[in-house]
Amino acid sequence: MLFCVRSLGPPPELVRQRETKWIHIMSQWDRILLKKTSKVLQCQKGIPASLRAKCWPLLCGATDKTKQNENLYQPALQSWVDVIERDLDRQFPFHEMFLSKDGHGQQGLFRVLKAFTQYQPEEGYCQAQGPVAAVLLMNMPAEEAFWCLVQISEQYLPGYYSPLLEGVLFDAAMLNWALKRTCPAAHKHLQHHGVEPLMFATDWLMCLFTRHLPFNTLLRVWDLFFCYGVRVLLQVAVVLVRRVLGRAEQRKLCQGQMETLEKLRAVMEQVQEEDDTFIAEVRMKHVGGVEESQLPVKLLFFSSSLTKQTQLKVHLFAFSEAFKQHHIEMLWET
Repeated sequence: MLFCVRSLGPPPELVRQRETKWIHIMSQWDRILLKKTSKVLQCQKGIPASLRAKCWPLLCGATDKTKQNENLYQPALQSWVDVIERDLDRQFPFHEMFLSKDGHGQQGLFRVLKAFTQYQPEEGYCQAQGPVAAVLLMNMPAEEAFWCLVQISEQYLPGYYSPLLEGVLFDAAMLNWALKRTCPAAHKHLQHHGVEPLMFATDWLMCLFTRHLPFNTLLRVWDLFFCYGVRVLLQVAVVLVRRVLGRAEQRKLCQGQMETLEKLRAVMEQVQEEDDTFIAEVRMKHVGGVEESQLPVKLLFFSSSLTKQTQLKVHLFAFSEAFKQHHIEMLWET
């Protein structure tokens, strides 16, 4: 008996075509960023796996950061060492890259996380950075992974890994607002059972869904994240809540707070590997009925409880995102 096994992902011919287009994009990256045009670089269809090591640092600005700080990546600081070492084998323990304590995966992860504590001593080490750094290391060398982690922490998610988790509190409030606008029945269910977004979405947001999405789908989400920023995380969170609690029969099975949280924490069951339908839902241009260009303005209504430094970062990032959206060419059509 013959069995036909369907391979995941697009056919090889399409992959090669996309690789050619992305190589063309990377070869003229500076011109693309400087040319004034209203078109936008589209990452919706996924960056080819062979080029993520180059594309992600370009998209997030880590490439420029590396050039500006050529001698700064020196992971020699001794503080935080014991805490970081204790967490190393918890990051993707079944992935071949991180199986051995003495292997290049765990050693690279240790160097990246320790270097970050040297670069940002006021923030130090946060457990949620571990899986984020691990995914970066699966796609690029350690130094590039370090600078991507810096850009994620400073530019994309300011305040996420600070001692007070200001950025997470900020985005959890935004998620609550978005759920009320886009999933009123699910939001009402959460409110009725005393389930706040912080109770289930903190790990989602801080770890960039590394523990809650199938790996290939996660990479597609990160392609969007590096292009569009934190709004992608909010859209992913909305889609996941909708998939868990969007139908009346689903809500009926969650009779209390514990049952609801259990379903939300087992959310990976709702997403398949290479789930194009899921990515299509995430790609929607509205969060809570608000245009993407208006989203940062709406976010600022929740900033009164943030420190002045974090508020300033939010304002600057909103401006930089608007600038990027209006000054990048759309060279992606296939």
